[in-house]
Amino acid sequence: MLSAIRRARKSLGQIFLVLAAAVVSACVPAGGPSTGPAQGKGGAVQVALLIPSGSGQSQDEIFGSNLENAARLAMADLSGVQIDLRVYKTGGSPAKASALAKQAVDEGAQVILGPFYSEEANAAGVAVANSGVNVLAFSNNAAIAGGNVFVLGQTFDNTARRLANYAVRSGKSKILVVHDRNVAGEVGKAAIERGVQAAGGSVVGVTSYEFSQNGIVQAASGIVNTARSSGATALFLTADTAGALPLLSQLLVDNGIDRASTQFIGLTRWDIPPATLALPGVQGGWFAMPDPGLHAQFQSRYQAAYGSQPAAIAGLAYDGIAAIGALARASKGAPLSKNALTQPAGFAGVSGIFRLLPNGTNERGLAVATIRGGQVVVIDSAPRSFAGAGF
Repeated sequence: MLSAIRRARKSLGQIFLVLAAAVVSACVPAGGPSTGPAQGKGGAVQVALLIPSGSGQSQDEIFGSNLENAARLAMADLSGVQIDLRVYKTGGSPAKASALAKQAVDEGAQVILGPFYSEEANAAGVAVANSGVNVLAFSNNAAIAGGNVFVLGQTFDNTARRLANYAVRSGKSKILVVHDRNVAGEVGKAAIERGVQAAGGSVVGVTSYEFSQNGIVQAASGIVNTARSSGATALFLTADTAGALPLLSQLLVDNGIDRASTQFIGLTRWDIPPATLALPGVQGGWFAMPDPGLHAQFQSRYQAAYGSQPAAIAGLAYDGIAAIGALARASKGAPLSKNALTQPAGFAGVSGIFRLLPNGTNERGLAVATIRGGQVVVIDSAPRSFAGAGF
């Protein structure tokens, strides 16, 4: 378990490193351009795809190839528009991402898809902020969003709002927030608080634990006592499956949490990896996920095209190309402006509907799921339009 926590610490650090500093530097200066270059030569839209390949790390190579494959799969599905996709390998380096973003724009890129890591995306956005070229990053880190940088990943705020709305509608409106005592945990806690407030629920308490095996063990009984004394009807956890969740969920049960009256809600995906589904502590818990039916279709098509299952992030590249293609077809050569990217109707992606917001974050149509007998069961379907339930 401790080794899992250490792996989680490294992973979270890659996503949320220099969180506070990044949010300021990614914005376009006041009065800067709001539109990108016009359509490229020959009627094709020139897209720069920045992937993390080239670092020497096997994970980055897998992510990079998956993102490129998914982008090309999306291109094959487009009609009425051509994409000139040019791939740039950043090696996961912010400095290289910055240089390659500039190079891509100099070579005629009208929009940048990627990079993968948040520091890279921030650097790329700053590098081309004055060019009018928008950056659609694969990150879920809302701190880097703004100006010419949009994040495509499922954000904590999006997830927290969806789950809080469902919880309040289901009579679980008194929420105790339980978070990791680290950067990601603090960001998650704030997102949950905003989501509960927006849903009309109440945060009846906030408690935390040191992000270590011993820290979780020491905190478990106190969390259960706080849940009882506060009258909480739900515990909203920031813990993820690679870190604290397996141990924390079991210890809460072992310390006598009343599962009949106290609902577990997770800010992260509880179905990845699949082995998590067998854990006793997560049974009955709620979490949010992309539309499973649509995502299964994408996985099947990817498998047929490339002979392997896609990584979870591959769908983001498909979504990015799908959105760019839809806008290019509708605009008939007009620039891919910020106003166009943030159209309220949004786009149809391989994991459901999504739309980009003017502040650089996004909204995604998510399903609410639970775990019963080691199986994922959808208890509230993902909305198919932004006028539906869940928003």
